[in-house]
Amino acid sequence: GGWGVRSAEFANKIIPGGMGSGNEEPLVLARRLVAQRCLYGVDKNPFAVNLAKLSLWLVTLAKDRPFTFLDHALKCGDSLVGLTRREIGNFGKDSIENLPLIKLIKEKVDRAKSYRAEIQALDTRTDQDAENNVTRLKLAEQELEDTRLTGDVAVGAFFAGAGKNKKEQTEIKEEYSALVREWRKNYVLNYEAKNPQLKLQAISEKLRTEEKPIIPFNWEIEFPEVFDRENSGFDAIVGNPPFAGKNTTINSNPEGYLHWLKEIHPESHGNSDLVAHFFVRAFTILRKDGCFGLIATNTIAQGDTRSSGLRFICQNGGTIYNAQKRVKWPGLAAVVVSVINIIKGSYKKTKNLDGRATSKITAFLFHAGGNENPSVLLANANKSFVGSYVLGMGFTFDDSNPDATPIAEMHRLIAENPRNAECIFPYIGGEEVNSSPTHAHHRYVINFGEMSEAEAREYPDLMKIVEEKVKPERAKLNQNTADGRRRAQKWWLWGRYTPALFRAIAQCDRVLVIPCGATVHCAFAFLPANCVFSHALAVFALPTYSTFCTLQSRIHEIWARFFGSSMKDDLRYTPSDCFETFPFPEDWETTPTLEAIGKEYYEFRADLMIRNNQGLTDTYNRFHDPDERDSDILKLRELHSKMDRAVLDAYGWTDISTDCEFLLDYEEDTLAPSPSEGEGSKRGKKKPWRYRWNEETHDEVLARLLDLNQKRHEEENLGGKHAEKKAKTKDKKNKKSRKSKTSPSTQSNGQQLDLWGE
Repeated sequence: GGWGVRSAEFANKIIPGGMGSGNEEPLVLARRLVAQRCLYGVDKNPFAVNLAKLSLWLVTLAKDRPFTFLDHALKCGDSLVGLTRREIGNFGKDSIENLPLIKLIKEKVDRAKSYRAEIQALDTRTDQDAENNVTRLKLAEQELEDTRLTGDVAVGAFFAGAGKNKKEQTEIKEEYSALVREWRKNYVLNYEAKNPQLKLQAISEKLRTEEKPIIPFNWEIEFPEVFDRENSGFDAIVGNPPFAGKNTTINSNPEGYLHWLKEIHPESHGNSDLVAHFFVRAFTILRKDGCFGLIATNTIAQGDTRSSGLRFICQNGGTIYNAQKRVKWPGLAAVVVSVINIIKGSYKKTKNLDGRATSKITAFLFHAGGNENPSVLLANANKSFVGSYVLGMGFTFDDSNPDATPIAEMHRLIAENPRNAECIFPYIGGEEVNSSPTHAHHRYVINFGEMSEAEAREYPDLMKIVEEKVKPERAKLNQNTADGRRRAQKWWLWGRYTPALFRAIAQCDRVLVIPCGATVHCAFAFLPANCVFSHALAVFALPTYSTFCTLQSRIHEIWARFFGSSMKDDLRYTPSDCFETFPFPEDWETTPTLEAIGKEYYEFRADLMIRNNQGLTDTYNRFHDPDERDSDILKLRELHSKMDRAVLDAYGWTDISTDCEFLLDYEEDTLAPSPSEGEGSKRGKKKPWRYRWNEETHDEVLARLLDLNQKRHEEENLGGKHAEKKAKTKDKKNKKSRKSKTSPSTQSNGQQLDLWGE
């Protein structure tokens, strides 16, 4: 449309004799000119490069003229693996000899650029024009051969050192550098340099032809006219880069590829999707005020992918001016993508987010908040903990685990010597919390706290069990690490003790917990404080129903799902990411409304689970099932919305609706059914329905929470709380920790625990 017309008008001014004669269409000629002069493309797949040429040939096809010449502009290579002109010139540089390496490269690139300029000067009107362009491109490529070869060797040195230690990597780099120095020295002095050159060519050939080959692409060398101008770089970039998670990236590329990406993008994360690196690459090769538009996985604004890509771009001068977060991919594949446009510089006009005008688009693709991860809030300090890491089933009494000691033996030991009960505690993990209707424990654990070996031997019956069942396993640990040595040497102690947790819950009758391993549902529950909580639980020293109300609400759930780590499609609740950063409403711990609705919801749910003999997982499976019509489940949904309303009102967000609908958490590709399955079957896999807010409400709440987190963090900084916290931490480190013969929880409560819950 308009783009083609403007191109035609521009071309009419610069083509001698106007836009052609006879029956030739000006628009077609303009397209040919633009394709030959202005368009560039790179792909590591040669077939994709040829397909792009074919597409452009069809678009620019003109009567009685050869195909548009494109070989100089559409090239094969890995867009993410390559070096700058200076990096190539500095590889193997010898400061003593002071060889004019950079100057030599510049001269060659300048000659190549002149040949390329001749190719771009005019349209390919005749077969002779096409042949002349082939010759010019060949001459240009010859000028770049030596520079390209040096770049291959430099890249080859990196990948040859992959998986090796630092010393070996340095030796490989020096070996390759020495070959380059010898070759360049002979070249400059006009000596024959066949032997080192053959070795360099062998390195390049190996890099490009291995089972998982790499074809480096040095942007500044391959397209010199783009990067040799003032305000260098591309004016615009469009593309559909590949999506690939960490494991796919590792398995599809040679060893060291992930490390290469982290080297060239130092603020990136190894768990990022590959598409984030293409975003950063596009941003770095843009000129100032240039723009790019890329299609991305719909997780581009989440987690490590966001941090590696959009966050980096927004924090380094890029501005997102248009974004569509969820676009259904056309065709049969059930894929949802994001489409994002970014300018390298500021954008003064109104931005567009999912079709709505906005003054701001953050790296989260929200209209409010910042680009960085939410900050830890000191108001939430010392309230959340991960349970204890026992490291050794030999510590436990459990009838369901052959590595543990039978519970009957525990009873016998306590009957013979009641003092043994001082170091035996109920032990509970995530499975019991999710599966048992009453969250009942079925295991016990020996706990020597922080005792010395001599102190622990004052309980000989228990020490004998640990010495027989734990010590041999601890001896097998890798003792090259500090943790391995400590755990092997102090085999009678748990792998990681949590004294801060025991201190925090010492005065509590109950605590709030949530499984922090992979779990389908975000579900909190109260447990007695006189238990040992496994590392599979996050524990909160917050016994009130108002706490439960706030954390169980959808407001906190969407925060936890967005910022918590994930395994497959499940939630992994990490207190540092989900709780410590969460901006609670004002006075949330003392708000009567939150306390009342939290109590009503919790007691109804507890009674429902007991009556149905179902745990949290089964109960919430029914809660999110669109076919479930049981009156009690309908009541639970109603109470959940009532709880959400109370929490939203506590924030002052009365304009946000609590209406829910059954939506899929993610789309699934339709799998071919087996002979026994019907058409379109999902192979028996249950669809990931969730009774939740729509995406608009979800994003609005997240945006407001992010904005609130940023404001709270700034307020804490202004109030000097960070300095105060730092001073307290330093003071604690200077105090010698006290060791007790009994668990801190037992000592603080001043009473022996009821081991059997009677």
